[in-house]
Amino acid sequence: MNALREIDGFVQALHTPPGRALEKLGELYAQLDCDIAIRQPICTTSGRCCKFEIWGHRLYVSTLELANFLQVTRGEQPGRPRTDSVAAITFPLPLYQEDGTLNPGCPWQIDGLCTARAARPLGCRIYFCDTTAESWQQERYEYYHEKITALHAAFNIPYRYMEWRQALTLLENVLK
Repeated sequence: MNALREIDGFVQALHTPPGRALEKLGELYAQLDCDIAIRQPICTTSGRCCKFEIWGHRLYVSTLELANFLQVTRGEQPGRPRTDSVAAITFPLPLYQEDGTLNPGCPWQIDGLCTARAARPLGCRIYFCDTTAESWQQERYEYYHEKITALHAAFNIPYRYMEWRQALTLLENVLK
C-alpha cells in the first residue's frame, strides 16, 4: 500500500493553519493529564508497558497524534518554543530487528524510560500497569479517543488508526 495514501491526513494535520488541530490535541492531552492526576495511578517506571509483545498489548495511534508526535519531537510544537527536554527524533529508527521483524517494544524506550514523553500518544498517556487503574483506563481511553476522532472531523483531517510501530514505519517512508 502506498505510504503517502495510507497517512494522507498526516501532512494536512501538520499544515492546518496555524496548527490549530494540534493545539486542540494538546489541550485534550492537558485535560487527560489532569484527569489522570486526580486518579493517582502508580508507575514504577519499569518500562514493561513499552515492551508490547512481552506485555501482551498493542499501541494504536491516529494520524493527528502521529503528526503531533513528529512536531513535538522536532521541537515544532505550535505556540511553544523548543525546550531541551524534548529530544529531536531522527529517522531511521530501530523499528526492526536483524531478522526483519518488528522490535518487541517502542523504539523510544531507553533503559526503561520514555525518551519522547512529551510527544507520546493517547495510549501511552493513559495506560498504567497499576492494577488499581484497570477500572477506569478503558472508559477514559474511549472518551478521549472519541474527542480525538472528532478533531479529525472538525479540521477535515482524514482519520487513520494504525499500530504505533507500523505508523512510524509509514512516517519514515514519507519523510525519506
